[in-house]
Amino acid sequence: MATKVVLVDDIDGHEGEDVAKRDFEVAGAQFTIDLGDANYKKLTEVLEALAPYLEKATTVKRATRARKSADAAPRLRGYSNTDVRQWAQAQGIELSERGKIPDEVYEQFIAAHPDAKPEG
Repeated sequence: MATKVVLVDDIDGHEGEDVAKRDFEVAGAQFTIDLGDANYKKLTEVLEALAPYLEKATTVKRATRARKSADAAPRLRGYSNTDVRQWAQAQGIELSERGKIPDEVYEQFIAAHPDAKPEG
């Protein structure tokens, strides 16, 4: 005895011979939904109306959280990178005004400032 699969329209909940899996694409993403003929017609009309807007729109990438690299410089409690740079300058250690501060300089700063224990 064969089991009959009854599809239900995902929008209005009706069952019928016209309900089928309908695949569609929006902005490169694939979707599927169970729709009867009437709701599929509405979906098609909406997608056609949306098409010119999608053609003119720009894709925006979702913001991601920056990952700390394994060798990231330690964060100092109570001191900023500016404090480290000023201290290094006073000690005669040459540093650029911008960019990564070498780990050795952080280590020297922590040795000179015991209260600057790395957080975490």
